[in-house]
Amino acid sequence: MTQTIPYWHVDAFSTQPFSGNQAAVMVLDEWLPDDRLVAIGAENLFAETAFVVRDQSGEADWELRWCTPTYEIALCGHATMASGHVLMGRDGGDRVTFRTRKSGILEVRKAAAGYEVGLPVIATYPGEYPEAVQHLGAAPISTSRSGAEHIGYSVFLFENEATIRALKPDVRELEKLGTDQFICTAPGDKTDIVSRVFVPGGGVDEDSVTGSAHSVLTPYWAARLGRESFTAHQASERGGDLALRLEGDRAWLGGPCVTVVEGSFYL
Repeated sequence: MTQTIPYWHVDAFSTQPFSGNQAAVMVLDEWLPDDRLVAIGAENLFAETAFVVRDQSGEADWELRWCTPTYEIALCGHATMASGHVLMGRDGGDRVTFRTRKSGILEVRKAAAGYEVGLPVIATYPGEYPEAVQHLGAAPISTSRSGAEHIGYSVFLFENEATIRALKPDVRELEKLGTDQFICTAPGDKTDIVSRVFVPGGGVDEDSVTGSAHSVLTPYWAARLGRESFTAHQASERGGDLALRLEGDRAWLGGPCVTVVEGSFYL
């Protein structure tokens, strides 16, 4: 018997199609087997596919999980925002909450920029990573890495936006280092900060606009800028702008979303 699953293709952190970061959002009646979720992520071939199921625990409105084309991940910001955009657009309301398996309760709110999603901050600490630096295409000023609680995030600070845009990393060599996010950042020209994010070990050579990377960059740059609110641009081919705000242990990422496709997935 064919199963029909409601499906949305959303471009997050964008006001128009063909920019920002693509996410598929799929509303399920109940959880499918884990391998089936990953297979659907591979079929969609976006950086992330978000799956939501009504939460029966009373802790949140929905349960939420995310899959890349190759595996299930612990946190995804842009697909969380896309899920909030879909569900508030369908059901109404000004906020929606999600219970996740590894990142706690997440919230998406309507905001002046369109929406904002609150993610747990991920702290980084000065640390060397020569195995990665040699494949970035330029030498960073400094390197910081996440701690044991959120292992897999590395920040490489460069002098300016021009250097960030000119990077040509050897992603096949970076892929050999695992599923780490390699976050390259610098002061921006038109925004306060700029970044590019490479996750080749996760099946995404260069991500378009990475929410989880900005849960790292928000506390990182708040300390350097000396303020808790600032603007950001991810200088990928598609590109995207974000409004960032540090509030306690939350990084709030603001931006618009646009629905590109609404239909059904037949399984």
